[in-house]
Amino acid sequence: MAAKQKTLHDAFYETLKDVYYAERQSVRALKKSAKAAEHDELRQAFETHAEESAVQVERLQQVFEIIGKSARSKTCEAMQGLTAEMEEDLEDFGGSPAADAVLIGCAQAVEHYEIARYGTLKTWASQLGYEDAAKLLDETLQEEKKTDELLTQIAQSINVEGSDEAPAEDEAPPRKKGAKAKAE
Repeated sequence: MAAKQKTLHDAFYETLKDVYYAERQSVRALKKSAKAAEHDELRQAFETHAEESAVQVERLQQVFEIIGKSARSKTCEAMQGLTAEMEEDLEDFGGSPAADAVLIGCAQAVEHYEIARYGTLKTWASQLGYEDAAKLLDETLQEEKKTDELLTQIAQSINVEGSDEAPAEDEAPPRKKGAKAKAE
């Protein structure tokens, strides 16, 4: 017996389950990041986005309803990798002057993943005729982009504070402007 041909609807549903898992994990990671953040502005950004992400989970549940499926998640390997990396970075950099900058880098990796997924889901929802779902997905997409921009702004001020540090012993010193690399 031949296997059923997969459709765009199948891809949409599977990706929706993936993002549902990822978004729920993101809420947990944001709460943990808020506790670890040293700068008040960063802590507040994480707390605010954790609340926003909880609403995004509810929106995803509405999208499941629109397509006539129960809200189910499937393990998102990408989010597991990103949160594992965050855990490792918290362990390596926790309490250091670079800790908040590293937290922002981890958070932005999550945001960029979510931006890619929500953009794809929004497009597919429109193509499949789920206009109400596309609007909900776009609302979340815009929130993710806004959070990414805010994290960039915070990173610029935090990174300036710690930029006078000397490179670690196993790092090469920064190259001067205009320096040319030697041919090897």
